Amino acid sequence: MNFSDLGIDTDMVEALEAKGIIEPFPIQEQTIPIALTGQDIIGQAKTGTGKTFGFGLPLIQSLGSNPEPGVKALIVVPTRELAVQVTEDMVLAAGNRSTSVVSIYGGKAYEGQIEALKAGAQIVVGTPGRLLDLASQRLLSFANVSVMVLDEADKMLDLGFLPDVERLFSQTPPTRHTMLFSATMPGPVVTLARRFMNKPIHIRATSPDESITQANIKHFVYRAHALDKDEVIGRILQSEGRGKTVIFTRTKRAAARLMEELNDRGFAAGAVHGDLSQDARERSMVAFKAGKKDVLIATDVAARGIDVDDVTHVINHTIPEDHNAYLHRVGRTGRAGKTGIAVTFVDWDDLHKWALINKALEMGIPEPVETYSSSPHFLEDLNIPAGTKGRLKNTPIPRAEKRAGQPPRSQGSKPSGQGSPTRTTSGAEGGSGNSRQRQRRRTGN
Repeated sequence: MNFSDLGIDTDMVEALEAKGIIEPFPIQEQTIPIALTGQDIIGQAKTGTGKTFGFGLPLIQSLGSNPEPGVKALIVVPTRELAVQVTEDMVLAAGNRSTSVVSIYGGKAYEGQIEALKAGAQIVVGTPGRLLDLASQRLLSFANVSVMVLDEADKMLDLGFLPDVERLFSQTPPTRHTMLFSATMPGPVVTLARRFMNKPIHIRATSPDESITQANIKHFVYRAHALDKDEVIGRILQSEGRGKTVIFTRTKRAAARLMEELNDRGFAAGAVHGDLSQDARERSMVAFKAGKKDVLIATDVAARGIDVDDVTHVINHTIPEDHNAYLHRVGRTGRAGKTGIAVTFVDWDDLHKWALINKALEMGIPEPVETYSSSPHFLEDLNIPAGTKGRLKNTPIPRAEKRAGQPPRSQGSKPSGQGSPTRTTSGAEGGSGNSRQRQRRRTGN
């Protein structure tokens, strides 16, 4: 089956084929024929399932091949990164039409966005805050919107945007065609759908058994020493068959530090996190997609909208908050039928969190094995060549880093993450050093 079989116009099919997009994904096969009739839709689909073209192609087609200037369609997304991603897909699909698409989100200068609106852009992709901001200044009107899409509605709820979304709905005509997409359907999202949608058809694009969705991803979970994580990651990045890699950190500071560390080790790493300007985040994403940087370090919120098909590895530098966050992270790999590898580091203090994730997802890994960068099982698991070190450059290796890569000498030491192996070694060295100093004083040296 191809997009023509689903009823998509020839010019859009040709635009997709020019980029190598020929066969539709399941969510597109389910959504497009219904959306073309103007029927309201609730689609349960995660990021990476192809839902953007599922709603985007019918939306563009409904506007006609040469639409009049002015906002006719509104796509609301929770984050800036997702706004950029969706806009890119819409521009691609409408490449053979006069239809114009504009991104409206914060962290970016107003002028360019306002100019695009004044020039007659017909499709607006934006985040709730900036959309309402421009609407309040009477620079953006939703009075003629005929199609409205709410993407990742559950993330809107998580970020506290649902009240803003309700305000946006109330400013659009009640006769509009509405499509809502969400990975999960919590109560407030269901209430929103009932209030603003007209007899929607519910489409579920993910398998009811989540483990089937994740079957093409290999999961490795290790209890790693805090001082050894950088070396472990450096070796993973040299595993055989490793392509683009996304590394998740818990904090913005950790993301910035790890990017600097990996660049120092000779890897091409970029980052997306809240302390970076929007331009810097966009540059990192463009470089990652183009392959100029093959490692992207991200925090959870900043990672919304990372939609890259050829990610081979996902590394959780720190454990996610819950099983949903875990699935969201590792879902960045193993896309479009490809295989992927997910590696998770569990600190000693986070073992209780892992127990809950393991139970919820029935992963069968109740006790992560204590692992060092020199552990044979680690090198074998991830297909890392023998003798590999975690650096591409001949930079000095910190002394503490060398020690961290070795298992503790004492079998009775505390578990990894408590630092006891390092303290034990340091204490022994410190003691012998003091003894030598006292000996030199006695001999007069």
